[in-house]
Amino acid sequence: MSQKKPNNLYSHTLKLPKTDFPLRADAARREKLFRERCTDQLYEWQLNNNPGPQFILHDGPPYANGDLHIGHFMNKVLKDIINRYQVMQGRRVLYIPGFDGHGLPIEQKALATLKDRDHESLDPMEIRRLARNFALKAVAKQTKSFKEYAIMGDWKHPYLTLDPEYEANQLKIFKKMVERGFIYRQNKPVFWSPSSRTALAEAELEYNDNHISTSIYVKFPLTDLSATKIGAAPGASLLIWTTTPWTLPANCAVAVHPDLDYSLVEIAETLENSSETYQLVVGASRLEAIQELLPAGSTVVTLAAFKGSDLKELTYTSVLRDKECRVLAADYVTEETGTGLVHTAPGHGKEDYELGMAHGIEIASPVDDFGRFTSEAGSDLEGKNVLSEGNVAVIDLLATKGFLVAQKKLKHSYPYDWRTKQPIIQRATPQWFANVRELKNTAWESVSDVAVVPESGRRRLKAFVTGRSEWCISRQRVWGVPIPVLYNAQSGEPLLTSESIDHIAEVIRTNGGSDAWWRLPVEEFLLPKCRDGGVKYTKGFDTMDVWFDSGSSWKLLENKAESTTGPYADVYLEGSDQHRGWFQSSLLTSNAVRGVAPYKALVTHGFTLDEHGRKMSKSIGNTLAPTSVIEGGKDKKKEPAYGVDLLRLLVGSTDYTQDVSFGPTIFAGFSDIIRKIRGTVRFMLGNLDGFEPEMAVPYAQMASIDRYMLHELYHFKQAAKQSFDRFEFYRAMQLLNNFTNTTLSAFYFDISKDRLYANGVSDLERRSAQTVLYHILINYVTALAPVTCHLAEEVWEFFGPVRGAFGKDTFSVFLEKWDQTSDSWDNAALAEEWAALRKIRGLANKAIEAARQGKAIGSSLDAELDIYLPLDSRLGKLLKAHEDELRQVCITSRAEVHSPAGFSEAKDAFVQEDAISAFGADVGVRAACRRSSLHKCPRCWNFHSDHADALCRRCDDVVAGVGVGVNAV
Repeated sequence: MSQKKPNNLYSHTLKLPKTDFPLRADAARREKLFRERCTDQLYEWQLNNNPGPQFILHDGPPYANGDLHIGHFMNKVLKDIINRYQVMQGRRVLYIPGFDGHGLPIEQKALATLKDRDHESLDPMEIRRLARNFALKAVAKQTKSFKEYAIMGDWKHPYLTLDPEYEANQLKIFKKMVERGFIYRQNKPVFWSPSSRTALAEAELEYNDNHISTSIYVKFPLTDLSATKIGAAPGASLLIWTTTPWTLPANCAVAVHPDLDYSLVEIAETLENSSETYQLVVGASRLEAIQELLPAGSTVVTLAAFKGSDLKELTYTSVLRDKECRVLAADYVTEETGTGLVHTAPGHGKEDYELGMAHGIEIASPVDDFGRFTSEAGSDLEGKNVLSEGNVAVIDLLATKGFLVAQKKLKHSYPYDWRTKQPIIQRATPQWFANVRELKNTAWESVSDVAVVPESGRRRLKAFVTGRSEWCISRQRVWGVPIPVLYNAQSGEPLLTSESIDHIAEVIRTNGGSDAWWRLPVEEFLLPKCRDGGVKYTKGFDTMDVWFDSGSSWKLLENKAESTTGPYADVYLEGSDQHRGWFQSSLLTSNAVRGVAPYKALVTHGFTLDEHGRKMSKSIGNTLAPTSVIEGGKDKKKEPAYGVDLLRLLVGSTDYTQDVSFGPTIFAGFSDIIRKIRGTVRFMLGNLDGFEPEMAVPYAQMASIDRYMLHELYHFKQAAKQSFDRFEFYRAMQLLNNFTNTTLSAFYFDISKDRLYANGVSDLERRSAQTVLYHILINYVTALAPVTCHLAEEVWEFFGPVRGAFGKDTFSVFLEKWDQTSDSWDNAALAEEWAALRKIRGLANKAIEAARQGKAIGSSLDAELDIYLPLDSRLGKLLKAHEDELRQVCITSRAEVHSPAGFSEAKDAFVQEDAISAFGADVGVRAACRRSSLHKCPRCWNFHSDHADALCRRCDDVVAGVGVGVNAV
């Protein structure tokens, strides 16, 4: 039968599917019709009406510094899928979108709008005004886009880290950490970005594995007294190796391992017109590597051997400082690279600093904020950039003075500023730190009860949390929350107490936010009791690390979360880079103040790739704006307008814990999936036209296949629920696709068409199928809803007349329970029977296809089928019991079951045989297909008529009740 071209006298007596639900989505236009009801309207309704417990997915704030890309889309849609599923579980979802409004990226983009103006001459308040305006414009633009993606949330009241109230809460967290001894100030090496002119935390670094450094081998002459102590000639030297020549003007010591072996060697170099002999102290295991660096023909003779402990406290001349320094013992020295003697500059390295502090050594760091040598480095180096011409100048100076032994290029991993993509340095400056050493163990213990998806994220987070001892929280930028400290103008001592922080926080809160720190005089921030003591104070202008900003966001849930003791948030979800960022900073601040993790579950997603598996990058030109996919390009044939739901389905159907690919070929594939889903829904809507409550068939009166379909529906929904509960939406969508293609389209719909189209309206079998379609459609659309919210709402609207009659007159599908199956549908025995029947159907299809290939039949309805198997077997008894249904299952005009003895070869029969495994046994089965000897019914097309052009008995009865020429029922 053809729905599109009914071409027989009785077509109007058939109950063909009737619906206006379009097969073509026209998503870019139609989605907007349903957006309000499933976003803003729904969010308000569920908060006020859902009966279940509260659910909080806490939003990690994206930077308010530009347009959104496909990574933002994926992030927000994953959150939205979780929230919508929880709404349909009856929970009251609290989702407050956030925006990170401070930090260097925003400051830099705001300054870039000034083009040719001198940024250095700008007043701090002007910079802050520019940055604030830039951030607020970005927030407005990003909010508009997020709402177009159908992200449900409290968009009227988002949280912004630049809001005065937020800043005041952040300062309260800082105060608690001060009170508990976690905050301190120290002059020590930090990661410093010359390109950004600020200190950086480890979370703000990325490593370039292809960085090229010049490594050098340098002689540090021993003092005469020390040379004598080890039996060396005057002028003997320590040989050090470094990949950062620019740090040599800050050299204050040389480190050796006390247990390693060292040698005093004499080296004779023969050059073209001269020769040179000199003595060096080197690691014994490094001699061979060092000899390879010397000119051809050079000889190396070992004169003496020592342990590193024998070299301890020897003195040498730090050649670029012209100062006498000491040899110190350090366990971190290895013999894997270099010379076994480590150049030590406490002002430019963490281990160097710790060693220097242990031995009371000064901290030299002759480098300014721009990464240039200061006058302390000497007139030959002053003003030169340490990472470029300054580095070269150091090497040239060493060569001129005769201390350079060798140099070579080295490709290795080196830290870069993740924003400017430029190399950083380590540099000692007075900075504020959070003491993570005292916090990290309890912080990590608090994660033991946190669900982590994927589980590998737990190891990653542990590595970042337990692998650090401090957190540099101060930044030397204008756009941020000030560290609330005042300094004694005479002594430089900081004033930082609970009382002083409370006072400063209140002044900031009541005077328009942190701008007040730059706008108001210092006296406003002094406690009244400190104003009349004759001591003058100055403000510090360090700002807080933006990770401290966003890591304080859990505090806004303090008065909103129903939980007062445990974690405030049910879920944090962000990209995997946030293990070292927001996940970690939130964990540390929450534990420092509350002693608990801020989240019950931690979910991470991968990055976005193009369809060729390449990371999306502006330099490659493969970045993707969601709008270009949603609204399409200028040429809609080449760049169709796919709408939002296609992208949402792509995100919801892909294993987001890995990197996710986006591209035209992938979009086209998901467009086909959407079309298949719409076709499936259209079939159900069309066949439910006119279905009313009194027509529904009770479970006990349903046909066997219909009860089996409810069993399949029940198990699909339970498996999908388990997947959603585990944040594995992609598995739920895979289950839905399989249910659509294998269970519905290729099986149940195919089998049911005959009774749905040709049986009478009041026929029990037809109504039984309709009852099942009703249950399938309800559960199908609720399964889809969290992912393709617009499509679900569209289906819900077209389903309105039928569902309304059944009391489901809700304005949105999201007001429905997600799972509307019944435990009573779970029937394992029935499922086992139908698993066997489907195997028989598979064998029958092979015989039918053979007959079709043999030109004996066209459609399967042209065929009749004979099944031969032992009738005393359990499978045989089952087929005999279902003999009347077998023709419908196999979609033939007749099907009969016989014992094997009744089989005989026939020329017109196409036979397939196989061993069918069912009920724990293998049973030999033959399926014989031949063309039916009866005539085709002109109404239902089954070969059930005794005469040509005559109605079959079933159709004759139905038509008699309709009357030829009257409207179809």
